Amino acid sequence: MEKSEEEKIVIVGGGICGLATALALHRKGLESIVLEKSEKLRATGACIIMQPNGWRALHQLGIASKLRQTALPIQSGHYITVKDGKHTGLPVGNGGECRCLRRSDLMKTLAEELPPNTVRLGCKVVSIKVDANTSAYSILHLHDGTMLMPRVIIGCDGVNSVVASIVGLNSSRHFSTCAIRGVTHYQTLHPFGTAFYLFDKDGVRLGLLPINHNDVYWFLTRKLTSTDSMVSKDQRLIKESTVEAIKGFPNHITEMINNSDVDSLHLTDQMRYRAPWDLLRTKFCKGTVTLAGDALHAMAPFLAQGGSASLEDAVVLARCLSQNMGISLDPTGMKAARAALDQYAKERKMRVFWLSLETFVVGTMHDTSALLVELRSWIILTDQ
Repeated sequence: MEKSEEEKIVIVGGGICGLATALALHRKGLESIVLEKSEKLRATGACIIMQPNGWRALHQLGIASKLRQTALPIQSGHYITVKDGKHTGLPVGNGGECRCLRRSDLMKTLAEELPPNTVRLGCKVVSIKVDANTSAYSILHLHDGTMLMPRVIIGCDGVNSVVASIVGLNSSRHFSTCAIRGVTHYQTLHPFGTAFYLFDKDGVRLGLLPINHNDVYWFLTRKLTSTDSMVSKDQRLIKESTVEAIKGFPNHITEMINNSDVDSLHLTDQMRYRAPWDLLRTKFCKGTVTLAGDALHAMAPFLAQGGSASLEDAVVLARCLSQNMGISLDPTGMKAARAALDQYAKERKMRVFWLSLETFVVGTMHDTSALLVELRSWIILTDQ
């Protein structure tokens, strides 16, 4: 039997962006609930590289100082071509603060700052539709028969977003590149200090960043293979394929991979992205339904900006809603909600477009097939 509930703001997705959005709203005095389909909060992937813009957002969320205690500042960068051993300096954070955070630390800190019962676990959204009687707000149908009638719906449900299809965004695409990530613990101090290292050999790139004095986060990108889908399901195979990919790399790098924590290993066989031009020609909202984070601007990790941009979304969206929204569920309040989302879209559109474009350009330097797909799409679009 169906039951209905009225909520002011509903956030779909309990990942980093969903929790950050709920916290940003809470800091502005706005209540929200977060619907997470999993039975517990999960941090996909081991770590997240937090850029200066991300730290500014964390400061506004009130959790920057707490998170700084968990990670070292990255103070220098080094690019090394393996074949000739040549070292070149790499800019890090454009002169601002850059640290490598464990995703679990970030998720835990965000969740702890939320009011009780903000996050509802095991809540899967089945469908979203506009109320045919009032045309004022949308209706969320959950898997257990519950109907929610929020004034605002915010889709923070990732690259395969259900909410994005309601707003009208095209499906995300993927590069023919895979990424492997992991963490290695050193019993004594690791040898990398506070530096970011990027090793490059024959199209295989391995980067590493210290988390603290004993733990190092590393990632590897290489060409996608036909077996990666199978390999991604077995963490022992992930380690074996990584060791195979870095043949000829320095011995201390091979040792780092061999000594990595098997449970931390994750292979992404489809690095998904949202085409930058899709962001330009599509509205970020439909009525009082909008998007944030990867649901809006899925980016491959070439610039390490996806997480920081998502935190920016959360802060800007909360500010726009707090400045515009009324309290009651009357038509005037709905108009204010729509005005808030229009303002959010206006402020974020060019920002996420340029970040997405830069990420796409860097990605296609290593994956020309993605560039050809986008060129074909652009030709078809301009011929219509």
